[in-house]
Amino acid sequence: MSSAFAAPKIIQPLNFRSNEKPLFDSVKSSPTTSFLGSVQKLRFSSKIPLTSSLNCRSVSSNVFAVSEVVKERKSKSSVSPSNLLITKEEGLVLFEDMTLGRVFEDMCAQMYYRGKMFGFVHLYNGQEAVSTGFIKLLKQADSVVSTYRDHVHALSKGVPARAVMSELFGKATGCCRGQGGSMHMFSKEHNVLGGFAFIGEGIPVATGAAFTSKYKREVLKENCDDVTVAFFGDGTCNNGQFYECLNMAALWKLPIIFVVENNLWAIGMSHLRATSDPEIWKKGPAFGMPGVHVDGMDVLKVREVAKEAVDRARRGEGPTLVECETYRFRGHSLADPDELRDAGEKASYNSRDPITALKKYLTENNLASEADLKAIEKRIEEEIEEAVDYADQSPAPHRSQLLENVFADPKGFGIGPDGKYRCEDPKFTEGTAQV
Repeated sequence: MSSAFAAPKIIQPLNFRSNEKPLFDSVKSSPTTSFLGSVQKLRFSSKIPLTSSLNCRSVSSNVFAVSEVVKERKSKSSVSPSNLLITKEEGLVLFEDMTLGRVFEDMCAQMYYRGKMFGFVHLYNGQEAVSTGFIKLLKQADSVVSTYRDHVHALSKGVPARAVMSELFGKATGCCRGQGGSMHMFSKEHNVLGGFAFIGEGIPVATGAAFTSKYKREVLKENCDDVTVAFFGDGTCNNGQFYECLNMAALWKLPIIFVVENNLWAIGMSHLRATSDPEIWKKGPAFGMPGVHVDGMDVLKVREVAKEAVDRARRGEGPTLVECETYRFRGHSLADPDELRDAGEKASYNSRDPITALKKYLTENNLASEADLKAIEKRIEEEIEEAVDYADQSPAPHRSQLLENVFADPKGFGIGPDGKYRCEDPKFTEGTAQV
């Protein structure tokens, strides 16, 4: 029986762009007049072919590696430093940050199985190129909003490893004093506005942060060009908050980048089976903002897209939706035996490890020696071991902290008739000794 539906049009993969052409353009229109005024109509540059890596029921097999693109570029022109995508200093920063995330998460797995951590712990292994590619371009004043897979985002933004590890151990020295745990990393100092356990929760918070930047700049006339990066997964893109915030951000031209970490799977549900149109980047142009698809296993490609999106936001040109096609190397959480994904698919993505690829790029282009990289790895291993020792020896939160931050009162439970905070009454926490 013939199908009533036409076969979907398959769009060719995105080629690496040249330095002379912008990744995404804006159509010239009348200038924006007021803070909540009209926006410029944006379109994806017609010079750059759009991409879908999700063809029918197979995962992408035609994604270009940066190293291949650079070799092709070198064969067509004389070899000079300008052909390289990064400097030595930039390369070492990227490698160190990605390695930090990987070693930290591997240690988390060890500590979880030793009973040092409790609840659900979702690791980031395999997705490091996305966090590093975006966050290492940000300033401290810029904001990051994460998901339940948030440890590495916090590390990339500068939260010390010992503070993140202590939070995972539920200790008072953690970045949330032990009250957040694995899925709720927060740091006011580093403008990490939280990990969020439920999908879609963080997107309105990120949109509000971007609105704050816009308001400071255009209403309060402050010198503010802060941007916000909201990270979330492919499943979130079926959630209403995602669409509402895309609309709001485009309408008000907010300085925000929506970053989809599309690792192709929920716990056991394939993205291809859960979404009517799996090409998430298309949802950007539908709301009047650029939509970009990028190889999320290649930190240099991610970094290039991120740089343009962040620069657009700083210039006041509005939001961007970036779909990073990546892959998690472990199960959904450490409680997931990971038996539902195809072994061949996992092996294919493991062979494209983003850290291994960056290491190869650095050594082949004489940006770093094996000794340089081994020294970084050794230093990070020592840092993570020190973080574990610090977390293990740190004190648990005091019981008086139990109800803090539950109510608007900063001390937690109001003031009693005697004028003292009730939580300071020794009898107030009776019965919580076993908590």
